[in-house]
Amino acid sequence: MLADPNISQPWGVSVFGAATVAAEPDFARVKVELGGVEPSPAEAFQRAQDLIADFRGVLRAHGIPAAGVSPSRLVLTTNYEYNPRTDARTQTGYSCKARFEIETDAVDSLQRLLVEIVEAGVNGIDDITFDARAKPELRARARREAVAAARAKAELYAEAAGVRLGRVLHIEDIDPEGLKTRTHSGLVGGIEGDLAPGQIVVSAAVSLGFAIAD
Repeated sequence: MLADPNISQPWGVSVFGAATVAAEPDFARVKVELGGVEPSPAEAFQRAQDLIADFRGVLRAHGIPAAGVSPSRLVLTTNYEYNPRTDARTQTGYSCKARFEIETDAVDSLQRLLVEIVEAGVNGIDDITFDARAKPELRARARREAVAAARAKAELYAEAAGVRLGRVLHIEDIDPEGLKTRTHSGLVGGIEGDLAPGQIVVSAAVSLGFAIAD
């Protein structure tokens, strides 16, 4: 029987394994902006400082420590308005803005926090992300499960072929993010894409090569 021309150097069993682990988020990061436009630079600075004081008061009321709020510098810019009729810009005052990133464990009461900081003067919520502090442990678990999935697949192939699986010859870590564009080719059999919303999803993928035992 002729050998498969696509396998120039047969050496064993090569398999792919993937796994996905999900967990509930236990903290959130929120990026916000506050500030306003005033006639003079001094008034703009004072307005921003008043807003920051009210903003920090809301955070204290929610039990968010100072360590959970990233520091921010005040940025002063000249504010203009564009008139499309005259195709000209007119100076309208000075804008003083501050940006902060908040980290809070109170995920369940996040909506109330957002409402209250907006009422206190925050005029922009740029980004809200949820995460889990146990992500390194979740990643390790996903990698172990990916290896187990690859081994189980290799054992099935070996059994079907009537041979015994030998020792591991090759381990290659694969970035699961790079596989998302290949899901339609059938290469990502173990990565879930249908998990419930509101979960932190951690994936891992691996390629294993096994020898065939004599």
